[in-house]
Amino acid sequence: MLLNQSLRTLLPRSVRHAITFFGCHFSSVAGEASSPVPISSETSSIAWLRTGKTQKTLAREIVMSGKGLHSGVDVVVRLFPAKAGEGKYFVLGDNLSIVIPACINFAVESALCTTLSRQGMKVRTTEHLLSALEAMGVDNCRIEMVGGDEVPLLDGSARRWVDAVEEATLCDAVDDYGRCIEKLAPFVVEPVHILYGDSFIAAYPSEKIHITYGINFPQIKRMLSHGLVKGGSRQNSMICSAHRGWLNPPLHFQNEPCRHKVLDLIGDLSLLAQYGNQGLPVAHILVYKGGHDLHHKLSCALLGHVK
Repeated sequence: MLLNQSLRTLLPRSVRHAITFFGCHFSSVAGEASSPVPISSETSSIAWLRTGKTQKTLAREIVMSGKGLHSGVDVVVRLFPAKAGEGKYFVLGDNLSIVIPACINFAVESALCTTLSRQGMKVRTTEHLLSALEAMGVDNCRIEMVGGDEVPLLDGSARRWVDAVEEATLCDAVDDYGRCIEKLAPFVVEPVHILYGDSFIAAYPSEKIHITYGINFPQIKRMLSHGLVKGGSRQNSMICSAHRGWLNPPLHFQNEPCRHKVLDLIGDLSLLAQYGNQGLPVAHILVYKGGHDLHHKLSCALLGHVK
């Protein structure tokens, strides 16, 4: 249920990658940084550093449609270019009148997906789309949704989003005065760790991005009992039996379940983004038995917020 291609799609092409295996270990080199430009509170564990790169947006519109994983409802999603400094944001409602920034401040608790909410409106299962946009370097993007409040699952991975961005291509995002804005990246400057039952997540200072993820998935019965995965199928999901093994092989990668969790993590941590800057923090991030709520707790802790 993850990317159907290599982890090249998880970060922009200008970044170098390496993969080893403990669950999944992901490494990349961040862009060069200079003086810090803090845009968060004094209790924050991150510093925003210059990357020497300009913020990007889509060169043209993207249209995708499909069913939501949990709702099973058909939704049309349109991605539009956006101005520098606007960041990524969702637009929905009867008259496309509600704007929900893709920001951790608008994340709310929800079962087994990432949900953003504002003014009584919600957008659900944003993680794969946001992960693809973060990975491909789309810093500013207007995302319109019609027909429902859940981002379509598509093939269960981020592959189709990535392919669509590659086809649309990117361009420099400019502000109202036609100016480009330099892109900043969040660097973790002090360790942060969270224990939650038998799960944990931690972020340590590092010159490179590293992600180490271990998993232990529950049975699908839990999701079904919550009235979820109405749009799930053998074509867009990985199904494993404790007695019979994988019910819909083959996997695309030996460690595909861990790769899927890395995909979710990148999408969730992209919510750290502010004003069109990078969201994924430059750090060594370790996770065991994580989920969307734990990912969000890390983001809040890095910003010095309590969740």
